[in-house]
Amino acid sequence: MKMKCLLHIENWTGLQTLRDVDMELYTGLQRLTIMNCNLRVIQARAFAQNPHLRYINLSKNPLATLSWQLFQHLQLSELRLDGVVFDCGCDIRWIQLWQQRGEAGLHTQQLYCKNGASKIRLHNMYIHNCDLPEISVSHSSVLVMEGDNVTVSCNGSGSPLPEVDWTVGGLHSINTHLSNVYWPNIHSINLTLFNISRDDNNFQLTCIAENVVGMTNSSIQLNVQFPPVILRLAEPEQRHDTCIEFTVRGYPHPKLRWFHKQKEIILNEYIRTEMDFYQDYLEGCLTFQNPTHINNGNYTLEASNPLGTVTKTVYGHFLDILDDDDGEQVSPFPSSPSDGAGRPEEDTFGVSIAVGLAGFACVLLLVLFVLINKYGRRSKFGMKGPVAVISGEEDSASPLHHVNHGIITPCTLDAGPDAVVIGMTRIPVVENPQYFRHGHNCNKPATLVQHIKRRDIILKRELGEGAFGKVFLAECYNLSPTKDKMLVAVKTLKDPNLSARKDFQREAELLTNLQHDHIVKFYGVCVDGDPLIMVFEYMKHGDLNKFLRAHGPDAMILVDGQPLQSNGELGLSQMLHIATQIASGMVYLASQHFVHRDLATRNCLVGNGLLVKIGDFGMSRDIYSSDYYRVGGHTMLPIRWMPPESIMYRKFSTESDVWSFGVILWEIFTYGKQPWFQLGNNEVIECITQGRVLERPRICPKEVYDIMLGCWQREPQQRLNIKDIQKVLFAMGKATPVYLDILG
Repeated sequence: MKMKCLLHIENWTGLQTLRDVDMELYTGLQRLTIMNCNLRVIQARAFAQNPHLRYINLSKNPLATLSWQLFQHLQLSELRLDGVVFDCGCDIRWIQLWQQRGEAGLHTQQLYCKNGASKIRLHNMYIHNCDLPEISVSHSSVLVMEGDNVTVSCNGSGSPLPEVDWTVGGLHSINTHLSNVYWPNIHSINLTLFNISRDDNNFQLTCIAENVVGMTNSSIQLNVQFPPVILRLAEPEQRHDTCIEFTVRGYPHPKLRWFHKQKEIILNEYIRTEMDFYQDYLEGCLTFQNPTHINNGNYTLEASNPLGTVTKTVYGHFLDILDDDDGEQVSPFPSSPSDGAGRPEEDTFGVSIAVGLAGFACVLLLVLFVLINKYGRRSKFGMKGPVAVISGEEDSASPLHHVNHGIITPCTLDAGPDAVVIGMTRIPVVENPQYFRHGHNCNKPATLVQHIKRRDIILKRELGEGAFGKVFLAECYNLSPTKDKMLVAVKTLKDPNLSARKDFQREAELLTNLQHDHIVKFYGVCVDGDPLIMVFEYMKHGDLNKFLRAHGPDAMILVDGQPLQSNGELGLSQMLHIATQIASGMVYLASQHFVHRDLATRNCLVGNGLLVKIGDFGMSRDIYSSDYYRVGGHTMLPIRWMPPESIMYRKFSTESDVWSFGVILWEIFTYGKQPWFQLGNNEVIECITQGRVLERPRICPKEVYDIMLGCWQREPQQRLNIKDIQKVLFAMGKATPVYLDILG
């Protein structure tokens, strides 16, 4: 269901002035036409409450002038000014520049201005001393110590002389603007920061210069040095964890050392540190391979950089102490030949028996596995035949399979180390059958992935960062035959080694085959140089979880220290509209034999007009880290969204996605609360595997909660079909209209 909010006014001679109070009720407005009226003046903030305007038609009105500032917060795709004859002058120079650059469709229009009694084509207008301001800043970046003071300066030049100012929204340090100095054609302004805060590390100090022609800006990166601090050092949970999680902050990035029982740990294949960097944060794990009681004891983390050293100690308890027959503690690690350590002869016979028993058990398990594969016996959870499973506790992957009339055909595709990371933008558990059009031949045909030139991608700002790399908002040229440029989201690949490049190509082919109104659109790749880039459509309002929280009863913003209700509260019709769109995207994924494995509101994106699409840039495991449960040091599992068979046996299917959709419904009707928010991860695992379900949200109708319960049936084959869910939700949504001005 696509709806566009529009307002069309024509031939109203009484309309002479357009003010913000005239437009403030139309917060969801996307298209505005005021044509052939008597409109002479549009006040400066007339469209301040209409951020979703994309099309404005002001044709055939007696407008003498028009300010670019009216449109600075809009993303106009088209501005129609046919039949408007402006007064020639500097005030409309910006329209001439837009026309030259082809912005907002102005290059397709014949525009005129009058100079005295004569009327001339706008592109022939020449105004002396009238152009965009130029700007320069004193530094490209500054490096300061926490607590220091620093002054930076900015010069704006041009004619007309521009207004110049620093934008410091979000800055934690105390700041003041000093020394506004006006030289001939130069406006200079200083910004002084006092007692600089570490929270401003990597902050972009932006200076803006604007005049009647337009605005330019320039930025200085603020780098703040401070000594390290250990923010988190978590005890491993017995029988569940094989890692000690830590979060350390410091700049320059601190070096880490670990000590066990006062001795420094020499990292090796059995004990290793795994960590990710995010700005000035280090997050990761001291990971153990098969820890035993030998590993019990105090663990001290030391973090140091040139400004200081800090330590913190935590107790690690992995297993209760086990003694051998001689009362000696048993080492968890095999002795290497270089140790000169051998096994006593008395133990040889016992070891032989143990190895024999283990070998017999392996053979028995292998026979059972073959029989189950051959005869397709139902598992405890009613799943027919074998299913691709995340194996073991580490990040290994079962071979990818093609399902064809119940026959599982293994294919020799290179599955990189990330192949089992939860999320649609990694290799799905069940492959797209379009990859295997030739029966059992695993040579997939070439998929035409669109290649985008690097010069056509202009990065604007960072949207987020994941383990793979970063996601940016960007402008992309020559992408659409109808638009000169488009706003897009680009995902970069941080470490383009050979394996990562193979995964990148495979992922691009997968995404190219996914085309649906409620799946985030994939445009193509840029591979001429590093980093490798994937280009997706830009969804302006970000992820659905953030959107739900911003439109809930508890969403508050502060203006001048006073709380004000933010954005407007979602109603039943909007909630059903959101859920129906996600269900529609899931119906498509199921039809393509894709299993998402990480369906949640954090992995859905919201665009204009309450448009919702399924997609995952891989950021949610970083931004929403508390939603994931770390297994084996690598795998991050969204257990709060997973059914029992996925938690216990790592079995994923369309039916497990249906379970996750039930949790999405619960998220929608609680305005983005975390499922089981009152419980820890181990308690959640216990609740789900013992058959408990989430309680009905306070504002949730019984009919919607019945759908949730139908998604949460313990046996996968008893769960509701996603097609039926989509039909029911659509029918419920038709009962009430959808008001899209919630996005105001």
